[in-house]
Amino acid sequence: MMSPLLVSVALFMLVAFSIGGLLLVAVFPRLEAGKRTQGRMNSVAGVQNKASERVTGLTDDQRRRRSVEETIREIEETQRAKNRRHNKPTLVTRMRQGGLSWSRNAYFLFCAIAGIAGFIVGTLLIGLSLLPALGFAVALGLLVPHLYVGQRRKRRFKRFSNEFANAIDVIVRGIKAGLPLVDCLKVISTEAQEPVKSEFRQVVEDQTFGMPLSEAVARLPERVPVPEANFFAIVIAVQAKTGGSLSEALGNLSRVLRERKKMDGKIKAMSQEAKSSAAIIGSLPFVVGGLVGFVSPDYIKLLFTTSTGHMVMFGCAFWMFVGIMVMRKMINFDF
Repeated sequence: MMSPLLVSVALFMLVAFSIGGLLLVAVFPRLEAGKRTQGRMNSVAGVQNKASERVTGLTDDQRRRRSVEETIREIEETQRAKNRRHNKPTLVTRMRQGGLSWSRNAYFLFCAIAGIAGFIVGTLLIGLSLLPALGFAVALGLLVPHLYVGQRRKRRFKRFSNEFANAIDVIVRGIKAGLPLVDCLKVISTEAQEPVKSEFRQVVEDQTFGMPLSEAVARLPERVPVPEANFFAIVIAVQAKTGGSLSEALGNLSRVLRERKKMDGKIKAMSQEAKSSAAIIGSLPFVVGGLVGFVSPDYIKLLFTTSTGHMVMFGCAFWMFVGIMVMRKMINFDF
C-alpha cells in the first residue's frame, strides 16, 4: 500500500507535467507558424532583390512595376520589424483583440476566481488532498482565463474575416460612384457589422486626428492580425505611393478574399470525416466507462475511491488530452 505522502507527491508531479504539456501544445504551433512565415517572407524578399538587380532600361510600365515591388518590400520589412518587437501580444492587447474591455487587474481577479473554484472542486467533488488540490487550482486559474481570451480572439477574428469582403465591396462601389476613400470608410464605420464597424471607426478617428490614411490603415493589422486586414493595408499603402486605380485593386482584393473563403469551406468539408472520427474516438472512453459503471459499479468505483484510481484517472485524462490535440493538429489545415 502506497503512503499518502507518496501518493500526494505523485499527483502533484502529474498535475505539473500536465500543465507543462498544455503550455507546450498551446505555444509550440505559434512558434512553428512564425518560423514558416519568416522563411516565406525571406525567400520572397530574396527573389525580389535578385530580380531588381537584373532590370535595366526600364520603360514606364516596368518602372511603375518596380516601384510597386519596392513598396511591397518596404512594407514587408516594416512588418518583420514589428513582428520582432511584438512577436507575442501582451495581455492587454490580447484582451482588446478579443473585444474585452477588461483591465489587467480584472483578468487577475478572473484567474483568482477560477483558481478558487478549482480548489473547491478538487477538494469537495474529486476528494483530493491539499497538495494535489492546490496544483489543480493553479492549473485552472492559469488555463481557464487564457483559453477564454484566446477563444474570444479567435471568434472575433473569424467574424471580421467573414464580414470584411462585404466592406471592401462597399468601398469599391463608393469609389466608382465618385466618393473619396475617407467617406467610404466612414460609411463602413457606421453601417457595417461588428467587429468591422468598430475597427474602421478607429481608422477614421486616427485619420481625423491628423494621421495619414495609409498609416491609419497600416495599424489595422496590428489590432486584427488576420491576412485579410494585412492585404488591405498593403493595397492602400501601394496605391498611396505608386498611384493607380484603387477601385480595380480593391476589386481584385475582394475576389481574392471570397476565393479564400470558398477554399476554407472546401477544406472544412473535406476534413469533416476526419473530425467526426476524432470525435467518436475521443468520446469512446467516456461511453465505455459509463456503461461499465452502469453494469458493474463495484468494479469501476475503485477509480473514484482509491488513491491509485485517482492517479490512473489523471494519467488517462492527460494522455487523452494529448491524443486529442495531436488529432486536432492533423485535421486542421492552414492555407
